[in-house]
Amino acid sequence: MTDKRGSRYIFEMNSSLPTPAPGASASQPFPGRLATVGPYRCGPGHPLLLIAGPCVIESEELTLRIAGQLREITASLPVQWVFKASFDKANRTSGAAFRGAGLEDGLRILQRVRTEFGAPVTTDLHESWQAAPVAEVCDLLQIPAFLCRQTDLLVAAAQTGRAVHVKKGQFVAPWDMLHVVAKLRSAGCANVLVCERGTFFGYGRLVNDMRALVQLRECQAPVIFDATHSVQEPGGRGGSTGGQRSMVEPLARAATAIGVDGLFFETHPDPDQSPSDGPNMIPIGEFPALLHRLLAIRHLIANYP
Repeated sequence: MTDKRGSRYIFEMNSSLPTPAPGASASQPFPGRLATVGPYRCGPGHPLLLIAGPCVIESEELTLRIAGQLREITASLPVQWVFKASFDKANRTSGAAFRGAGLEDGLRILQRVRTEFGAPVTTDLHESWQAAPVAEVCDLLQIPAFLCRQTDLLVAAAQTGRAVHVKKGQFVAPWDMLHVVAKLRSAGCANVLVCERGTFFGYGRLVNDMRALVQLRECQAPVIFDATHSVQEPGGRGGSTGGQRSMVEPLARAATAIGVDGLFFETHPDPDQSPSDGPNMIPIGEFPALLHRLLAIRHLIANYP
């Protein structure tokens, strides 16, 4: 079947999936596992939220080129696309590593993406004072995994009124994210997304406990799976992080089959030449076929009895 946009798939809400509390609506503060992100509604019964873009803003030209390609890729698919790129990678392994365009230029470039391609945008916050200026441009504020317990940062992000996407720390149990979400909501954030991105398994390696994708639902927030950061090998290259790109799709397939509300990918025309997270990123030329395979799985589980 095709929808009005010519998509290959139609997704209907499966009655076996968690549903919003009776009487919940957008006017209520915490309507079950739902969140509003810019023009989108994320959670059970809504199209997949796709957060995708390059790891870092390398240049204005490249950022806009990637955004344009992603707009073309997603235009006919039943996904809600949010463009992601970091203006600063403040947690690089080496102090000499490339960090990005900086706050002022980075936000200017993200505003161009938002205006020219009609997509909501998101970026990382690392310090509390960054929340207000970032919220002027970004529809979704992202809290890095390493900083998920930083109370002042969470409160500052919550007080902007924007939706907040908080990644579960590599050192945090899924049930401990209840406290993280409580901090955000007590500071007034009505739209929270929680994200699984792997757990430390010794030195230089992450693993995914897929039970976390179910357990995170207890936070009463949409659950996102970060497929590209989950395959990182922190410090795996000595002065930089390594990764296993070949494992991105298998993990994304598993998360999709479990029934996550959104997927996060970093993508690039030539990941091996990217100055940040290249070993984890998906070549953008391979991204359309990957998305179609994942959407086929999502279609299947949406109609599973």
